[in-house]
Amino acid sequence: MKKLSKLIALASFAVMGLFASKANAQSGTPANAWRFGIGVEGMLPTGNLHNISNVGLGGTARIQYGINNNVALTLTSGYYNYFGKENTATYVNGTNVTRVTNKAVDFGMVPVKAGIKAYVGSGFYVAGEIGAGFETKDAYKGQTGDYNEKATKLILAPGVGYSWTNVDLGVRYENFSGNNNNYGMVALRLAYGFKL
Repeated sequence: MKKLSKLIALASFAVMGLFASKANAQSGTPANAWRFGIGVEGMLPTGNLHNISNVGLGGTARIQYGINNNVALTLTSGYYNYFGKENTATYVNGTNVTRVTNKAVDFGMVPVKAGIKAYVGSGFYVAGEIGAGFETKDAYKGQTGDYNEKATKLILAPGVGYSWTNVDLGVRYENFSGNNNNYGMVALRLAYGFKL
């Protein structure tokens, strides 16, 4: 996992370096204009999800429409993958000590979110999203061998970010709730976008 985290960080810095020469702050989004962006996401699970995963990686596509020069509506979808972590349990029975190690299954989700971005300064914005997350398998049911049950979660995601001409860097907290298993994540999204 440490190698994966270092690889994600290195890739993020490399992409930012590629676009640094063209980095002009975007003061907002033009009214009646469409933009499309593709992003890579690094994710740190929180809540119950942290019990089965330490890190996630995702890819998302976002379409954005400017309703005025400083406010845009967004529609985002993609795929999140949370890498299963190893857990070790120790059982003591008299003088016998038994250690059992198991690896949680990788856990995936397809998010579909609508949102709003409001530019508050030269390139800086605040954002909010609401939508649904469709689990690709139930990682908790998977502990007993049944991977067929999947849940749909309500997604609420506030965030902040900064936009350049073609690059968007944002951080957000994303909460998943419903079906008696609530969890969340902190995510960093680095995206490349262009006008349509």
